Amino acid sequence: MTMSNLQQLSSIRDALKAELNNSQPNMSKCAQMLTQLKIGLTEIGAYIPQGEQVDQNALLLARDVLETGAYYSVRVKDIAAFERYISQLNTFYFDYALIIVSNTRSILPQSEQMYPLTGLNLLRLLSQNRLSEFHTALEVIDPEQLHNNPYIKQAVDLEQFLMEGSYNKVWRNRSKVKGEEFLVFYNILIDTIRHEIANCSEKAYDALPIQDAATLLFMKNMEEVLNFAQERNWRVNPAEQKIYFANTDDEVTEIPQEQIIKQTLAYARELERIV
Repeated sequence: MTMSNLQQLSSIRDALKAELNNSQPNMSKCAQMLTQLKIGLTEIGAYIPQGEQVDQNALLLARDVLETGAYYSVRVKDIAAFERYISQLNTFYFDYALIIVSNTRSILPQSEQMYPLTGLNLLRLLSQNRLSEFHTALEVIDPEQLHNNPYIKQAVDLEQFLMEGSYNKVWRNRSKVKGEEFLVFYNILIDTIRHEIANCSEKAYDALPIQDAATLLFMKNMEEVLNFAQERNWRVNPAEQKIYFANTDDEVTEIPQEQIIKQTLAYARELERIV
């Protein structure tokens, strides 16, 4: 690896960040620069350091590119790509925290984006209802950060609200979310909650007033309610201002009472003989 290669890649990285931070970024151009950077970093061995040959500047550049790629993937709503970026970044955040450079131990400086991206990933896991993976991810985080770091605490609090069934608290906290990337996963989480509430409502009620349904589902206007009702195959009666839930239990399951009684009596007789 030559210094000129590293400088060239650093220049492309800077151009990528500048483009992504534009008010109207060219995402196709960002994707091209990301591909170019990942190929270049692979060629210089920045993704898989080899013992004492580790170049700390190359590691820092690779980590920065992966972080930028993670934010880019959320912007374009490529959740699978975001998951891959986080998987790679965890290696830099935890496995390469202590590296060997020129026969001496050197601590890789902590990234400013480590906790924002870790919190973003926790929110992704919550939005996908992957709670076991959520708790596994928490285990590698410094315990002090669970309640002191705003990005981590936000995810921990949300998980607590979900466990309590306090969906209204989840909704109220949406106004406190800062950053376009966090809102992407927050909106997915809200949509997941809406469908959970809808499932419960279908079992609990035959019908609900449209206004009550809107309040229950945290919806702001009639259009949102009608679109959601169509998605769930609910019947809307404008004259009555009511939503009638689709009944999926048309077939009545008959319980073979006589057969069950006979079997129970037979078991009782067998027990008497044993005793």
